[in-house]
Amino acid sequence: MTKYSLKNRCLLVLLLLAVINQAHADNGYKLWLEYNRITAPQQAAVYKQQLAYFIFPAASDQLKAAKTELLTGLDGMLSFIPRDTKAIISGQTFIVGTPRSLKSLSIVVPDGIGSEGYLIKTTLINQQKCTIIIANTDVGVLYGVFNFLKLIQIHQPINRLDISDHPHIMYRVLDHWDNLNRSVERGYAGSSIWNWHKLPGIVDQRYIDYARANASVGINGSVINNVNADALILSPQYLIKIQTLANVFRVYGIKIYLSVKFSSPVDLGGLKTADPLDATVKKWWADKADEIYHYIPDFGGFLVKANSEGQPGPQTYGRTHADGANMLADVLAPHHGIVMWRAFVYDNNVPDDRSKQAYNEFKPFDGKFRDNVIIQVKNGPIDFQPREPFHPLFGAMPNTSLMMEFQLTQEYLGFSTHLVYEAPLFAECLQADTYTQGKGSTVSRVLQGDFNKKLITGMAGVANIGSDLNWCGHPFAQANWYAFGRMAWNPDQSPAAIADDWLKMTFTNDAGFVSPVKRLMLESRENTVNYMTPLGLHHIMGVSTHYGPGPWVDNAGRPDWNATYYHKADSAGIGFNRTSTGSNALSQYAPEVKANWENLQTCPDEYLLWFHHLSWTYKMRSGKSLWDEIVHHYYMGADSVKQMTLTWNKMQGKVDAERFTEVQQLMQTQLAEATTWRDACVLYFQTFSKMPIEAIYAKPEHPLPYYKGMKFYYVPGIGGNNYMTN
Repeated sequence: MTKYSLKNRCLLVLLLLAVINQAHADNGYKLWLEYNRITAPQQAAVYKQQLAYFIFPAASDQLKAAKTELLTGLDGMLSFIPRDTKAIISGQTFIVGTPRSLKSLSIVVPDGIGSEGYLIKTTLINQQKCTIIIANTDVGVLYGVFNFLKLIQIHQPINRLDISDHPHIMYRVLDHWDNLNRSVERGYAGSSIWNWHKLPGIVDQRYIDYARANASVGINGSVINNVNADALILSPQYLIKIQTLANVFRVYGIKIYLSVKFSSPVDLGGLKTADPLDATVKKWWADKADEIYHYIPDFGGFLVKANSEGQPGPQTYGRTHADGANMLADVLAPHHGIVMWRAFVYDNNVPDDRSKQAYNEFKPFDGKFRDNVIIQVKNGPIDFQPREPFHPLFGAMPNTSLMMEFQLTQEYLGFSTHLVYEAPLFAECLQADTYTQGKGSTVSRVLQGDFNKKLITGMAGVANIGSDLNWCGHPFAQANWYAFGRMAWNPDQSPAAIADDWLKMTFTNDAGFVSPVKRLMLESRENTVNYMTPLGLHHIMGVSTHYGPGPWVDNAGRPDWNATYYHKADSAGIGFNRTSTGSNALSQYAPEVKANWENLQTCPDEYLLWFHHLSWTYKMRSGKSLWDEIVHHYYMGADSVKQMTLTWNKMQGKVDAERFTEVQQLMQTQLAEATTWRDACVLYFQTFSKMPIEAIYAKPEHPLPYYKGMKFYYVPGIGGNNYMTN
């Protein structure tokens, strides 16, 4: 054998090994729709026997999509396609459809599942045992199919099923802060997935897979552009592009919404005013609505950010939020569209606690908005902080439709380099008791319209989706998209149960992986709060970019952009006094909530410095001084990331090497950044406390000037404009 041929053989072997490794690699593109092969022969055989035949007439696009998904999933998990049949073979036939598509079988849908719900049941039809997925509508069938596939993905038995489910929230929407130049404001997973230049001619497979993923968790709406909107989005040039996206999304039960700039009649229409009470302005919007519905007959409606952070709005013309929202609602009403009007407003000229401003501006207009207006309220009164108390508007506007706004993209939670499972954050807010209708008036019940059945209901999530191969930048950030969909469908679902399902669907059913990694996920948000903003601290991140710590920021151009505005650290202590002796923000909550948080004996440690300014020597429940408690939390938070990495390292071999290595590297980055947060904040606050860091803790790696002097260039997520937040 010559050296040349030997060399070629070696290259061939290396090439084959590379192909084999690539075949086993997983870049995360498939999200939780992996449909991993069930390798246990007996388990696979049981599923195949129970699904040997199926009856699934599919005439509509949505039923065709559901049927394709079902067959794709079964083929992926079982290497098996059931046989199409017309006769029912007892115990082996799977029947899917609506009463209309299955009219020959005379199947009745039970009451209560509505237009989007479904029934999955083992039952007798014509005296033969079979499994059915039945719904009133085609989209209900689609949701049922995805849930049925999930049962197999997580290895649940399907021989005795009785599942009846329906969404508890009407409008379940992803908000994309994507700009027309494909930058994504507060986006950390690459550029926008909307390739405007190639639309409408090119329909990227990614659009279809995006719609599939959303439908699989029941998301039924997508706002495809930034709340800091460009009026150009309403031009015919872009409407024809949006029409193409709408045609894709419609198949999966998803409506398109657009963020609109309130000054569009001036910017795009050439009018001299955008006054919502001006007749020419009303006509411009009515004509524009007619034009949009010509392109997109099932267009969902508008999302509006008005009179906040320099954005135009009705107050620009001496009008109210109700005037502006109702004008747009009136032009959409004939088309059955809605207006989602954001309550995220604050004014630099209002010399008051920023956390009070949304309540002060919107509470007086309770009951003044049209029936097709829903006020979109952030989960907390500041701005998507690692921890905030629930927003006081929840429960305070009983005659107004309110829509929750969560942030999936981790603007204040470490971007896409930190593993932070947000479902516990969602649940903490949703299960908080507002007491506005008595004990048990949780935010969840308010959102579901339990106290006013006439209201429309909604939940929005600021998307963490971009052009990265794995969609979200961090493999575990996908779980936040998944969890949002699940909790928008049913706000009372358990974060633990959702994490369990997601891990099994995305990685493996191996209990040796699922159990420890689920625990890691459930602890991750609290760990992050500890190394960033413990004990109720908030808004102390780097200016503009929001990257890294910046508790020293005091020159950001306006008071409430500065970290010092929020923590108010001085020689006497630290914390924002929002009690009756301070800003009195607590007066915006129900008396029971106010009393609980105002009293130092009952205020949870988690919100202590959110509501109180306390001395450094204040004695905590733990027996430590406030200073020592702060230090303890910062060090505990950073140490928790070390423990997280140790847990993950033990997972090698239980999941694919590609994602294992990616997460391992990300955790090292997270540990370094958590340590920076810890050291920078502890050293900065020590300049006020003048108290020592206990000897049991490692000394900070650098002196304070080092951290204050750190500069970060081209940080992702700025989005091409100068807005500080969204």
